[in-house]
Amino acid sequence: MDEFCNSTFWNLSLLESPEADLPLCFEQTVLVWIPLGFLWLLAPWQLYSVYRSRTNRSSITKFYLAKQALVVGLLILAVTDLSVALTEDTGQATIPPVRYTNPILYICTWLLVLVIQHSRQWCIQKNSWFLSIFWILSILCGVFQFQTLIRALLQDSKSNMAYSCLFFVSYGFQIVILILSAFSEPSDSAHTPSATASFLSSISFSWYDSIVLKGYKHPLTLEDVWDVDDRIKTKSVTSKFETFMTKDLQKARQALQRRLKKSQKSPEATLHGLNKKQSQSQDVLVLEETKKKKKKSETTKDFPKSWLVKALFKTHYVVILKSFLLKLIYDIFVFLNPQLLKFLIGFVRDPNTYPWVGYISAILMFAVTLIQSFCLQSYFQFCFVLGMSVRTTVIASVYKKALTLSNLARRQYTVGETVNLMSVDSQKLMDVTNYMHLVWSSILQIALSIFFLWMELGPSVLAGVGLMILLVPVNGVLSTKIRKIQVQNMKNKDKRLKIMNEILSGIKILKYFAWEPSFKEQVYGIRKKELKNLLRFGQLQALLIFILHLTPILVSVITFSVYVLVDSNNILDAEKAFTSITLFNILRFPLSMFPMVISSILQASVSVDRLERYLGGDDLDSSAIHHVSNFDKAVQFSEASFTWDRDLEATIQGVNLDIKPGQLVAVVGTVGSGKSSLVSAMLGEMENVHGHITIKGSTAYVPQQAWIQNGTIKDNILFGSEYNEKKYQNVLEACALLSDLEMLPGGDMAEIGEKGINLSGGQKQRVSLARATYQDADIYILDDPLSAVDAHVGKHIFNKVVGPNGLLSGKTRIFVTHGIHFLPQVDEIVVLGKGTILEKGSYRDLLGKKGVFAKNWKTFMKHSGPEGEATVNNDSEEEDDDSGLMPTMEEIPEDAASLNMRRENSLRRTLSRSSRSSSRRGKSLKNSLKIKSVNALDKKEEVVKGQKLIKKEFVETGKVKFSIYLKYLQAVGWWSIFFIVLFYVLNYVAFIGSNLWLSAWTSDSANWNETSYSSSQRDMRIGVFGALGVAQGLFLLVSSLWSIYACRSASKTLHGQLLTNILRAPMSFFDTTPTGRIVNRFAGDISTVDDMLPQTLRSWLLCFFGIVSTLVMICTATPVFAIIIIPLGIFYISVQVFYVATSRQLRRLDSVTKSPIYSHFSETVSGLPVIRAFEHQQRFLAWNEKQVDTNQKCIFSWITSNRWLAIRLELVGNLIVFCSALLLVIYKNSLTGDTVGFVLSNALNITQTLNWLVRMTSEAETNIVAVERINEYINVENEAPWVTDKRPPADWPRKGEIQFNNYQVRYRPELDLVLKGITCNIKSTEKIGVVGRTGAGKSSLTNCLFRILESAGGQIIIDGLDIATIGLHDLRERLTIIPQDPVLFSGSLRMNLDPFNKYSDEEIWRALELAHLKSFVTGLQLGLLHEVTEGGDNLSIGQRQLLCLGRAVLRKSKILILDEATAAVDLETDSLIQTTIRNEFSQCTVITIAHRLHTIMDCDKIMVLDNGKIVEYGSPEELLSNLGPFYLMAKEAGLDNVNNTEL
Repeated sequence: MDEFCNSTFWNLSLLESPEADLPLCFEQTVLVWIPLGFLWLLAPWQLYSVYRSRTNRSSITKFYLAKQALVVGLLILAVTDLSVALTEDTGQATIPPVRYTNPILYICTWLLVLVIQHSRQWCIQKNSWFLSIFWILSILCGVFQFQTLIRALLQDSKSNMAYSCLFFVSYGFQIVILILSAFSEPSDSAHTPSATASFLSSISFSWYDSIVLKGYKHPLTLEDVWDVDDRIKTKSVTSKFETFMTKDLQKARQALQRRLKKSQKSPEATLHGLNKKQSQSQDVLVLEETKKKKKKSETTKDFPKSWLVKALFKTHYVVILKSFLLKLIYDIFVFLNPQLLKFLIGFVRDPNTYPWVGYISAILMFAVTLIQSFCLQSYFQFCFVLGMSVRTTVIASVYKKALTLSNLARRQYTVGETVNLMSVDSQKLMDVTNYMHLVWSSILQIALSIFFLWMELGPSVLAGVGLMILLVPVNGVLSTKIRKIQVQNMKNKDKRLKIMNEILSGIKILKYFAWEPSFKEQVYGIRKKELKNLLRFGQLQALLIFILHLTPILVSVITFSVYVLVDSNNILDAEKAFTSITLFNILRFPLSMFPMVISSILQASVSVDRLERYLGGDDLDSSAIHHVSNFDKAVQFSEASFTWDRDLEATIQGVNLDIKPGQLVAVVGTVGSGKSSLVSAMLGEMENVHGHITIKGSTAYVPQQAWIQNGTIKDNILFGSEYNEKKYQNVLEACALLSDLEMLPGGDMAEIGEKGINLSGGQKQRVSLARATYQDADIYILDDPLSAVDAHVGKHIFNKVVGPNGLLSGKTRIFVTHGIHFLPQVDEIVVLGKGTILEKGSYRDLLGKKGVFAKNWKTFMKHSGPEGEATVNNDSEEEDDDSGLMPTMEEIPEDAASLNMRRENSLRRTLSRSSRSSSRRGKSLKNSLKIKSVNALDKKEEVVKGQKLIKKEFVETGKVKFSIYLKYLQAVGWWSIFFIVLFYVLNYVAFIGSNLWLSAWTSDSANWNETSYSSSQRDMRIGVFGALGVAQGLFLLVSSLWSIYACRSASKTLHGQLLTNILRAPMSFFDTTPTGRIVNRFAGDISTVDDMLPQTLRSWLLCFFGIVSTLVMICTATPVFAIIIIPLGIFYISVQVFYVATSRQLRRLDSVTKSPIYSHFSETVSGLPVIRAFEHQQRFLAWNEKQVDTNQKCIFSWITSNRWLAIRLELVGNLIVFCSALLLVIYKNSLTGDTVGFVLSNALNITQTLNWLVRMTSEAETNIVAVERINEYINVENEAPWVTDKRPPADWPRKGEIQFNNYQVRYRPELDLVLKGITCNIKSTEKIGVVGRTGAGKSSLTNCLFRILESAGGQIIIDGLDIATIGLHDLRERLTIIPQDPVLFSGSLRMNLDPFNKYSDEEIWRALELAHLKSFVTGLQLGLLHEVTEGGDNLSIGQRQLLCLGRAVLRKSKILILDEATAAVDLETDSLIQTTIRNEFSQCTVITIAHRLHTIMDCDKIMVLDNGKIVEYGSPEELLSNLGPFYLMAKEAGLDNVNNTEL
């Protein structure tokens, strides 16, 4: 080599001087070849990958030209250098080869660089990462030659002038190029900044700066957040995953088949043996039963296993490998720091070393921490984005599966459970992917730490490590206990939320009956248990924190003590002590994380099982449904048998049926005869037994229970089709929707709540019918679409839509109906019975046959009493029949058994002007968060008053107000806060103390020589060090426990205030606020205040004092450091301010965009048959993908914002380390080794803490939002007081006289009057019937009597007392109502009748007897203690109605209001209720709000309301003779002949 350069290549003596330098030959060979070697090795691979993934070539930019020009400049310099070298006369015999080989190498290299930079024009990311690294390497290696040449020139200005100048210029060029390549080249807007960012910009996340700035200036909106990269969009991720999933699932299914074969071979034989022996005894039946059950459960138990993780791994293995490598590099670099620390301590202690050694090690320390930071942050970014992709994959797959899942498999899951797979299980998988590398990394870190510690302290390390390992199981035990308490608490929380849900859904009943106090007590009871558990949870947690913090202290105490005591020659010096402490700090992290990672993996494995079972379920098998294009019939059933469940017999049996194109076929039959099943079979929703169905063309379907999406009415009708004004108007007119649209605020742009809760049953049916009519299909399948509409509306729709002259006249229509009067107009009638066709033919043929049909028809004509258009039973088939209440079946013909005159008005939950808001709130949590533009089209019309039923949830923006923090701290208590902070301060005082003591101890080694080091001195050192350590732990424990008690009382206070206030809120509040939103306050927000907030505040205090104490310690050692703190502090705080604003808003956006995914999913699941019938699966899939991507971009942005912050904070931390190391080198002479160790070991720790502090600040901000939201509802205005000073007499009302004086009322301040000045007198014991069209204000009347609505003018006087002057409970307890919807609460029957335990059992039994329920209740096992499920689902509607009657009988007040409840009740129950009311309440004033006229014909007076005014008032006879509005109504109902009033 020496000949190659003509000078020395390597000489160590050059380094052993204060002015050390490397030989020029070494710099010109090795240091030049390192970067060039790197470039040439990687270039071919780079060019190949560009060639493989090339996209369209981008246009040439100034950036590109500038970089190419600079490289051309370098090329020219290299050529010049070569020519100079060849022509130069050096006076030597030969030119040293290095002078012409290097320029030649450079010429080739720069040409290669030109090619590479040009090739990047075909890439999205214009800056190659490996070129950036090449420039950095080249500049770093060039530094040495740079300074050597400068020194040479300073010594002798003539030497090598030309070469030096060329080198300096090219060095400058390289620096400029590096600076240029740090900037990202903006590409077309199609790509996100993250994709086009340069290498340096992406490792430092600078491309994200603009969003952070935006977020700081104004709260971010969804438009501000960039979309995610195409690579991680839902579509691309799932399509990749699906290819692997199909393969792996196939294998898993084969494995399952093998398993089943094996298991079938063995157990069968034994069972047969058993059978023979037992066949004599009667137990055999039982046995058979259990066997069947067992068999059933076995088949559901087994499912294709262990394929999901494989498929996910194959999809994302590249990212997993990248993150693995980064984590490995990081782990190795972590252990370089303690070694450098040791070196620096040695450097300070040895006065003879040269200063440059110190500077180099300080720079190395900075470089190591910098590389660590970059590796760690990129690793985290990979892992979190991977986690997000996994979550996306799971959500999209579950959604896709739900669209194809077979009915049998679907029945195993409730909607809630499937939504859980999406929300909870996908989240668990996301969490585990974030931390999965910690499994191997923890083991690696533990092993390396122990190895280095052994090097330092020898075998005495084992004492400390042993203690750490001993504490792991202790932590484990505590953690499992904590987990148990958490599970227990989740149960309590569920119970509490269940009651809250019921309270909120039945709030109207609670108000009518003044039952709030009873339910409040129930909630308090559960909350008490919850708080007790919370306290135990907190205590154990404090213990856990205590142990975790005490561990490193105890470990260092024990290790050092053992080390010193084992051998008197062992003296603790600074190098050993502080290196060890740094290593112990490293060891702490994997030891505490490892158990956590394991438990999260176990949790995720449960989720994986659940997902595998769901995704591996059977798909819908519609092979028996043949869709053909050319065929002479529209629909043909060939020997078709279908069933709902393979274990049961077929529901549809051997049906043969031909339907010709364009025919109108009516399907009739009794309840349970299989009409709806026939329809479902056609749609492919059932399991095929044998036979098949052939269908020609597309289908449209109207289900029996209308399925309405949350959106505008227009969206619901168009259902994804093109908008055609004329067709649309025709459909609206034909489906009788125009009048409804006039009444709805905003017309067809009115927003419909979830499940269509603000439409009446009839409106829902008509919208559903309009949706089908608008679609241009060949075959229309209509499953009883007219069941929920008024008779006259039904007629209109039949004529305009379904009938021979309707909109659908040319199409094939299959029309399931109970309306016998439509039958004369149909082409063919099919009569079903028990799943087979009994008769078919035209109306005339069937009547002539005198078969089943003719018989039923006669019965019907006999029974179709007053209302003419009665419909033959329209119960849905799954409803349990009220056989418990029925007389023997012989008495009435089977068809009329539940002659059910359900009419549209009876479902009077119409969203009309009058009672727009009496609609019951849906039970959904998601309503509130729909971010929907009010207008689907671009008609930007004004939003009409009241068009938005639901106020948009108020999303706070900007900083949380300081008053909220004060509110919370006040709830915690000021004294408590003072003491908590005091103990935290003491904890850190002890911490600083023990550090100072340790550095004093290590300085002993320098001051005492071995022989004279007394054991008493040594024992004192150990004792005080130990005592300070224990004191630290104790102070921490005290402050933790104190804070737990204080925070518990705070959450108790807040919950109490919230509950009290919600129960006192007026009814209008519940009408405009979705239940879900209120429940959310009790669920999410209260649990945040219970669990998250106290933890966050504790961590914040710990971090804050930790940082302060470290800075104090550094400043005591090197006071100059205080100057450096100021700029760093300013940078730190500004970064934090920017970050917190952005992060907070991103968190809010994340939760707001998450909800639509789940609510859209639950909507899809409930409307599956409709979506499949219309074949709109793809549209729904695309919509779901869009929603998920919207949510993804918020999560991605949030992840990136965390990385952006972390990298900047770590930079601050690294600078603190660097500056303190640098200062120690500069002030070397005034310091001792122990101070250096003491400062640096703490500085190395500060980076983590700085990071945590910001994280905790933003967590605290996020979590305090919960207090803000709770506070918002604590301040909701209340209704009038429950009890006032003016109490009515004990026996009021005695007579029951009611006077209305010019009474006016409105629902909400911004709406019009509903009752416009009502004046009338109702005498004692009079029976009044109130009638009127939908929306005339009938129900408003009841609400006024109970003061659910407060008057807007006028007064109501009962027995001489103005009801507005007394307390609400005093009023409501004295009136009784039988409401329209029978609402029951979960609890015993007794609790439902008498929540306050006021009445004796005898009274209750008597009430039940009068309510005709005695026999039913006596028949129950538990009698009065029989548990009623949520909403009374285990009782039939009739029984629920009778229970409400029982409530009224128990109360026995003088005034009874009957909001006619007979809507959902069959004739039998109806007459039972009527008789009881006539007999029991003969001495009371009864006001009946009627929907069917014949029920009120025997009243004393009838009040006819229209548009909020009384238009007629008098006895039925008078009104009928007047020929006024009442007469017209009666005529319409077929009652015009008064003799006909009795049924």
